[in-house]
Amino acid sequence: MYVKICGLTEPEHVAAAVEAGADAVGFVMTRSPRQITPERAAELVSLVPGHVLTVGVFRGEDPGAVRAAALTSGVRALQLHGRHPHSDFTALKDLGAVLLRAVDAEADLRCGAFDEDLLLVDAPHAGSGLPWDWAAIRGRPSGRWLLAGGLTPANVTEAVAAAGPWGVDVSSGVESAPGVKDPALIKAFLETVRGAHPGSGSA
Repeated sequence: MYVKICGLTEPEHVAAAVEAGADAVGFVMTRSPRQITPERAAELVSLVPGHVLTVGVFRGEDPGAVRAAALTSGVRALQLHGRHPHSDFTALKDLGAVLLRAVDAEADLRCGAFDEDLLLVDAPHAGSGLPWDWAAIRGRPSGRWLLAGGLTPANVTEAVAAAGPWGVDVSSGVESAPGVKDPALIKAFLETVRGAHPGSGSA
């Protein structure tokens, strides 16, 4: 089971995610309680070993802005959240980064439909941290896709059983306050996922 820990802002939280065995770590460079600058992201990216994918998260920015932030931060993957057109992904292909398309359940749920490498299916209100009807999408997404939205150490086993994803993505579910990650919760989340689903995917 592939695991992404998103919204990291501090070196100690990056270290906690890496030590717990995360496959990917996300840095939010768009409006959010977890927003950091591309320069700050570059500092955090430098702490991540090569086997862990570094992901820059964006929502609504044009490809030029995403490109500039990607080059400054040095992330190896780009996550475009929301209804970005196919052309936005095409415009970023030449960077050679892993592309993630993050959408809600009403979008096209075929991984690769927009030439992305990974698909992330989020709650109807992304970033709310509220659980949603994970079972409603079981069997609908295709390819390598991550489930997000309201996941916590306490419910991730239930969510995975309900939706059947290739991987999972968590942010607010491993926080002690909005935007403040809790190393103990990060560890608990990874231990719970690995305990129920040994092994790891690869992006």
